[in-house]
Amino acid sequence: MKTFNIAGPVRPDEHYTVPALARWDMEEIRRLIREKRYFVLHAPRQTGKTSCLLALMEQLNAEKDYRALYVNLEPAQAARGNMEAGMCTIISGIAQNARRHLGDQRLREWVDETLHEFGPLGALQGLLSRWSEENDRPIVLLLDEVDSLVGDTLISLLRQIRAGYPDRPRAFPQTVLLCGVQDVRDYRIHYGDNQVITGGSAFNIKSKSLRLGNFTHGDVATLYTQHTEEIGQVFETGVVDYVFEQTGGQPWLVSALGYEACFEMAVGRDRSRPIGLGLMAAAREQLIERRDTHLDQLGDKLKEARVRRVIGRVLADTVAADATIPEDDLQYVEDLGLVRVRPQLAIANPIYREVIPRTLTWTTQVLIPQETAWYIKDDGRLDLPKLLNAFQQFFRENGESWANRFDYKEAGPQLLMQAFLQRIVNSGGRIDREYGLGRRRTDLLVQWPLDEGRGFHGPVQRVVIELKLLHKSLETTITEGLAQTADYMDRVGAEEGCLVVFDRTLEVSWEEKVLVQQEQYGEHRIGVWGM
Repeated sequence: MKTFNIAGPVRPDEHYTVPALARWDMEEIRRLIREKRYFVLHAPRQTGKTSCLLALMEQLNAEKDYRALYVNLEPAQAARGNMEAGMCTIISGIAQNARRHLGDQRLREWVDETLHEFGPLGALQGLLSRWSEENDRPIVLLLDEVDSLVGDTLISLLRQIRAGYPDRPRAFPQTVLLCGVQDVRDYRIHYGDNQVITGGSAFNIKSKSLRLGNFTHGDVATLYTQHTEEIGQVFETGVVDYVFEQTGGQPWLVSALGYEACFEMAVGRDRSRPIGLGLMAAAREQLIERRDTHLDQLGDKLKEARVRRVIGRVLADTVAADATIPEDDLQYVEDLGLVRVRPQLAIANPIYREVIPRTLTWTTQVLIPQETAWYIKDDGRLDLPKLLNAFQQFFRENGESWANRFDYKEAGPQLLMQAFLQRIVNSGGRIDREYGLGRRRTDLLVQWPLDEGRGFHGPVQRVVIELKLLHKSLETTITEGLAQTADYMDRVGAEEGCLVVFDRTLEVSWEEKVLVQQEQYGEHRIGVWGM
């Protein structure tokens, strides 16, 4: 029985698949190979790069115009700066894969004598040169996880390929494709006495960089339709739209949601029941809470300084005229798949938008001394005014010290507020978040089921909480905030609205910052808290 793939390359006999070679322009790939080009494929992790390379190798070998070989270079990462060990691992991997995929035993026999003759600084070039000379067809070499290498090992790899480039195709591969998360131009290679060179300078023979995109809406529909064809279980109208919207087409997220809903959840394993929006929303929540490997790796990346400089700006909504983001940092974070830059800089998809603040505030959540029961009224509704009054007092007593505990200090107040709320709603509610650079606000939608047995399928209390930093005068900030809160209430169908304004001006006393009042905006009664 086939299933959704959530680990490693796709196997068409085991997994639902979007045809790998349909995800990029094969006409362009063939042209680059015909023209003897060396080029780059890059994309975020778990988007299907390896599956595409393996499919390309299989296709080219079946056509018999070229001899194509795929090699994963990641095992050489363990060598770090030990170039000799790294190059030995790389050429041994090439020889092993030539035997496995092409039935070519010769390279295994050549490894030792090549190392002895050329040493680690020339062994790769020597091996590929001999193989090309003794081959009956031009070679296409597909190197995966190139950017996992570091230091002298990576420099030697790039320079040996560059040195052999003029001899192609008779005495060196006709085409070499380098694949990784980053484009080769963005490699920052540290070696020697803290010296740094860029991949672009070490590999100036690159003719083009290709980026593997996310799934289209049609791809998501194709993948999910295969489940229906395989098992007979249908997806209700709107589910594919919801999955595409929540994931932005990120391939691992698309497959992980399908796997969670159809194979992990007991309700979804009942094949007589269709997969509806409620079940898929529950799958999304479980995926976020469990933080599987893909999402856990995302959390690990948030600790990096380059990532923090970009994501922190988005979370804090720093839009000062002189505020800039280093181009290299922005490119790096985009290559990781954490953000999109068009039509404007924003977190890449709603699931990442939810995971990021939860990850950044997890330890704070468990340390905040607040309990859900304190804020539940007799009718089962959350008492949001009481909750925000408590947060206001908590922020007065602890705000600066707690907010400064975050690595993302510029977004400290917003993150602390979200940690406070998340702790309260963890027992059954849900928070949806909207934020992005230039919005000058963070929109939170708190959803709280009022019927424990029916959960989100029954009546739900919906409350909008708008978070704003004081950029202008207090009066102007509140006026803008009320309009934004009311607009968001209308969009999501919320019955209650709250506006929270953070004043980070050090010269202003707490007594001047504190504010609790009710405002009427159109048909909406909105509570305002200043702190």
